[in-house]
Parts: sequence; C-alpha cells; structure tokens
Amino acid sequence: MLLRRTAIGVVLALLVALPVMAQDYKRGQVAYHRGDFTTALRNWWPLAERGNARSQYSVGVLYDRGQGVPQNYAEAARWYKKAAEQGYSSAQYNLAHLFRRGLGVPQDYAKAATWFRKAAQQDHAEAKEALRKLETKRQVKTRQAAPSRANYQVGVRAYRRGDYVAASRIFRALAKQGNSHAQALLGVMYEHGKGVSRDYAEAARWYRKAAKQGHHDAQRNLGLLNLKGLGVRKEYAETVKWLRKAANQGDAGAQTNLGIMYENGHSVSRDYAEAARWYRKAAEQGFAQAQYNLGLIYADGMGVLRYFGYAHMWFSLSATNGNKQAARSRDLVAKEMSPTKIAEAEKMAREWLEKHKKK
Repeated sequence: MLLRRTAIGVVLALLVALPVMAQDYKRGQVAYHRGDFTTALRNWWPLAERGNARSQYSVGVLYDRGQGVPQNYAEAARWYKKAAEQGYSSAQYNLAHLFRRGLGVPQDYAKAATWFRKAAQQDHAEAKEALRKLETKRQVKTRQAAPSRANYQVGVRAYRRGDYVAASRIFRALAKQGNSHAQALLGVMYEHGKGVSRDYAEAARWYRKAAKQGHHDAQRNLGLLNLKGLGVRKEYAETVKWLRKAANQGDAGAQTNLGIMYENGHSVSRDYAEAARWYRKAAEQGFAQAQYNLGLIYADGMGVLRYFGYAHMWFSLSATNGNKQAARSRDLVAKEMSPTKIAEAEKMAREWLEKHKKK
C-alpha cells in the first residue's frame, strides 16, 4: 500500500510539474517577443537543463542569433542536437543548416541531409525543400568532385614548389567554380603577392567568398584584414564577427585574436575573463601565442585568480613551442616563487605535454 501511495505521489508531482514548465516556457516566450532575451534565457535555461526539447531548441536559437548571449554556433549546435535527438523537428532543421554551412560544427553535407530528412519525415515543409536542394547539389558536386580534387592537389603541389603563377591559375579556375579551399588560398596569394600583384581588396573578396561557405582559415584572415584596415575599411565589429565564426569552429589563431579583442575592449566590452576563456581554448591546442597570453593573464590576475604556478606553466609550454619572450617571462615570474612552487609548475607543464602528446 505504501508503494502504491508513493507511485501515486510521483504521478501527482509530474502532473503539477508539467503546467509549471509550460508556464515558465510561456514567460520566456513573452519576454523573447518583446526583445528581452536575457529574461527569455533565464526562463528557458532551467527547462532545457531538465531535458525539455522545446526549451533546448529555444536556447539554441539564442546562441545561434547572438540574442542575450554572445553568438556561439558551437553552443547552438549543442542545444539543437539535444532537442533534435528527442525528435523536435525545428531543432533538426536548424542543426542541419549548421552542418550544411559548417557553423559551430565541421561542414558535413551527409549529416545535414540526415537531419533535414528527419525533420522532413515529420512533415517540416522547409526541411523537405532544403533536403531536395541539398541532394541536387550533392549530385552535381559528386560529378565534379573527382576532377576538382585532382586539380586542387595539382595547385597545392605547384604552390609548395614555389610555382605561384601556375598555382594561382589553377586556384582561380576552381575558385570561380565555388571551391572554398581554392578561394581561401587565392586570397592568401593576393594578400602576400604570390603569383599575382599584391591586392588586399582582392584578397578580401576571395576570403569573403570562402568565409561565407564556412571556411575557418578564410574567416580568420578576413577578420584580420578588417582589424588592420587592409583592402577593407578598418572595422572592429567585422573583425569580431569573422574571428568569432572561425573561433567557434576551433581555429586557434582566431580564438587567440578574439581573446585579444576582449582583453583590449575592441568592439566588445572589455572582459578579461572572456579573454582568458578564448586564450585557454587556443592554448589547449598548443598555440604558443595563446599560451603566452594566458600566462600573462595568470601573472597579472586579470579575469582569473592570480596564480604564478599557472603563469609559469603556460610560459614554459609557450617557450617549448618556440616563443622566446615566454622563456624570459617564465624566468621573471619564477623570481616570485619558492623552489617548491616552481617544481610544482614544472610538473604541471610536463603532465600537460604528456597528456597532449601527438599520437
């Protein structure tokens, strides 16, 4: 009898919880439509954490559009996936788009087609149309892929042996066909004057074409041209926009430069904690400049608790990767540490290297 009462109590609790969740979602929805994205997130987040698919989808939308939170396609993809796996068709559709464009996830037409198909099977009209277009595009690309790949590799070999004129001719032909890798490399050639006259505006034009297809190298390079005002108007907002797109795809150079933007408050509010977060992402990939910058952050206690041990560790790792300035900074910070603390920092650096040893 006690077990039965307990079971009934659970059912009653669930019946009470469902209307409460619906009310919280509705409050978030009202806030969203009046443009109060922070309140919308505050209402949806707990529901999303508890597994509510609609709320998970809505949180994904906020990250996708940068509403109430910094735009972060990787985080958007994470929330869409949670909802999509529960069968929420709108999340499946949006996740497919991220895979199609390579935003926050590696570009993958097969996965895009899979999620479009799942949404289409639920009679999602836009997903049906997107799937039709994607499959048509894939059929065309399949016919073109073999010769395009072969030509691209010929161009790469020409570039590596220093025959830039031949490489530029091959890359240009492929770039005009929409090959994002060729577009990105053609941009590099215009930026550095290899095989063509140096032309920053032309470099920016080709970078932009590749960047819009989700090519992270092109996104980073376009962001840096905007930062320097080369070939385009110097505009920090555009710099942050393109660096963030590349950074969300795991591009260490973009992550480092985005960290610098936050550290200096260029087109974003100065935020040392956010700078440290981006430096750490790149540092964990072994990017020497990010490791050095993260060491400075810990040495100065900006955005993180001041800790010479971590500063020493990151300076050591950066020095190992060839940063001579990092070696000097490590020696300076060591003067503020006891022999025991130095030994601990050296151990942390060794353990990091062992953990991240390339297979």
